[in-house]
Amino acid sequence: MIIIQIKDNESVDRALKRFKKKFERTGVLKELRRRTFFQKPSVTDRKLKQKAVYKLATYGTPNE
Repeated sequence: MIIIQIKDNESVDRALKRFKKKFERTGVLKELRRRTFFQKPSVTDRKLKQKAVYKLATYGTPNE
């Protein structure tokens, strides 16, 4: 649970902005979107491999 302490003379907009930043950093929304549908482990592995190949092609080998 996210708790935001409102400081003296702080506007609601400023406190809401701090809350949004804190909420975004927790990664709750990202996790929720990831769990909305089931993805087979083989598909997940394939996507990770494709991402690794792309990074390798873009940035070169790690030993360079």
